[in-house]
Amino acid sequence: MTKETNAIQEDTMRRFEGKVAVVTGAGAGIGKACALAIAREGGRVVVADIDGSAATACTSQIAAEAGQALALAIDIAEAQAVAALFERTDRHFGGVDLLVNNASAMHLTPRDRAILDLDLAVWDQTMATNLRGTLLCCRQAIRGMIARGGGAIVNMSSCQGLSGDTALTSYAASKAAMNMVSASLATQYGHAQIRCNAVAPGLIMTERLVAKLDECTQRHLRRHQLLPRVGRPEDVAALVAFLLSDDAAFITGQVVCIDGGMLAHVPTYADGGNAARTSRETAEAAESPRR
Repeated sequence: MTKETNAIQEDTMRRFEGKVAVVTGAGAGIGKACALAIAREGGRVVVADIDGSAATACTSQIAAEAGQALALAIDIAEAQAVAALFERTDRHFGGVDLLVNNASAMHLTPRDRAILDLDLAVWDQTMATNLRGTLLCCRQAIRGMIARGGGAIVNMSSCQGLSGDTALTSYAASKAAMNMVSASLATQYGHAQIRCNAVAPGLIMTERLVAKLDECTQRHLRRHQLLPRVGRPEDVAALVAFLLSDDAAFITGQVVCIDGGMLAHVPTYADGGNAARTSRETAEAAESPRR
């Protein structure tokens, strides 16, 4: 291995040296994977989660790997709690350079139904966390980032925010709106050297999702992926780390899918695609009697 290759790898592994990151919903799943990825590359991380014990467990893992982290229990739907989160970050680490808005009201998704069957309380609570909470965190982070000369934000969207479904109306709407908030933020504060992108995961098998999806549903979803495996939280964390880093210094205002190709194909893909249908129709036409 050459000295140049060694140097490149060392730089890559320390992309967040001297940086402070706030990651919401970081107690488990994708958020935890993002917090660990940032810490492993030298970043100091505020692990924020509504589950304080989960946040503490994540910071313990970071500390065991010689990283620096602060655990905070917070409900991002509360404006005062979000303000306190960033005040604590300023006092403990001196400011914030990076923000990952991952917190989401996933506990509401079983009750998130089609429009006529939707409990409006589910809509309101979903928007309060997924959309308003993200906006509150962005507003707090932007002020500090401007003072520090710039920063980077990644908002955790979803493929649900890019396509219709038979349920998850509130969740999908909140993620679609998050995409536009990301584009607006990138447009309004790019001059201040603040970048903002959204990441739209597809089927990512977190512990929570594994417990919720039965094998039949998993098989059905996997049929529509182009790649032969499901996604992992670490896959998303790697993309988030790239978008936060200077490697993505000229990328902003984008929605980046990480879905194994689930949204990249025609709806007939899992049933053989249009080519299979055309071949079948040709064969049927050849077998039918001529008039």
